[in-house]
Amino acid sequence: MGTSLGLSKPPNFQAMTELLERALSEISKLPENEQDALASVILQEMAAEKKWSKMFEQSQDLLADMAQEAEEE
Repeated sequence: MGTSLGLSKPPNFQAMTELLERALSEISKLPENEQDALASVILQEMAAEKKWSKMFEQSQDLLADMAQEAEEE
């Protein structure tokens, strides 16, 4: 996605790390079915991480509410 073609980067664009670029370069050399399998694993891991982060955030809110209630008693 180069700017020389008049294309702009999305507002949330973040460059990949060198390690990720190397990994993806190696993955791109694999057969399509293996690329898809690895892509599925990565996407599943990212979805699981988002889920756990959200659950942790919600539990922190609950704990804060419980602490406040305990202080008020």
